[in-house]
Amino acid sequence: MVLRPLPDRLPHDWPLRAASRRVLCRPHDWHVQITGEGTDILLLHGAGASSHSWVGLRPHLPGYRLIAPDLPGQGFTRAGRPRFGLDEMADDLVTLCADQGWRPRAIIGHSAGAAIAFRLSEVMPCGASCIVGINAALGSFDGFAGWLFPKLARAMTLSPFVSHMVTRYASKPPRIEGLIASTGSTLLPAELSRYLRLFTSPGHVEATLNMMADWHLDPLLERLPQMRVPVLLLTGAGDLAVPPDVSKRAADRLPMGVHVDLPGLGHLAHEEAPEVVGAAMLPFLRSHGHASLDRHDRTASGGSATAG
Repeated sequence: MVLRPLPDRLPHDWPLRAASRRVLCRPHDWHVQITGEGTDILLLHGAGASSHSWVGLRPHLPGYRLIAPDLPGQGFTRAGRPRFGLDEMADDLVTLCADQGWRPRAIIGHSAGAAIAFRLSEVMPCGASCIVGINAALGSFDGFAGWLFPKLARAMTLSPFVSHMVTRYASKPPRIEGLIASTGSTLLPAELSRYLRLFTSPGHVEATLNMMADWHLDPLLERLPQMRVPVLLLTGAGDLAVPPDVSKRAADRLPMGVHVDLPGLGHLAHEEAPEVVGAAMLPFLRSHGHASLDRHDRTASGGSATAG
């Protein structure tokens, strides 16, 4: 892998800066953080976050090479083209992995990142052996909210001033504290300051809004019963952003799905209590994350759900 200079926009005190890599792989200028050695695991953050959100979990997943990109336009990845839909992001991540020679045997996704993990398992030539979703955003909005939300996000992206208005609103720490609290999670001041930096970046906010505007899950949700890959869905019992029942219903529809609820945690469970989340997923990863079956063999073999 060619090591390129880090993006100038990456703060000097950003978590795990020494593990950061800049990867130019069309159509994007990617920021990726890589730690550890062993079997590859791909870590996908949720909408509005970045690879920094995995910093606490990494020490609790020993024996793996952990690869965490910032999604297009978010964090410190610059989007070369407006490709923010679920299918487009999955395709671009496949291209990135192939370009860098990464062969993730497991994919861990938080919130919207879990939906991308599911799509990746379908399109990656050497598909992952298992998926872990943390408070996975695998449900559609209900009723009037389901009609309004995507249209509202889409309308907001049409104005060049919206992202600047959002960054101005988010520039005050109490507002970021309120935003995080509304997810049911409690973070330390240093962790809150990272989100403050992200949400005062117009580019990051604009990409997040575009991602929400292009978010169409229904086709993926319809295919859940056909997915032949072991899946562990972890939820924080106190998640106020994505109700735990969303993961429970998804696990019931997956042929090899398991749902585990973690009491006392919110939407950002892996940041609140990384040791708890790591302990919950590590046996599952050790049972499934080293398998060498290709996607064709997995589909033919089927199997029963296990938690490891």
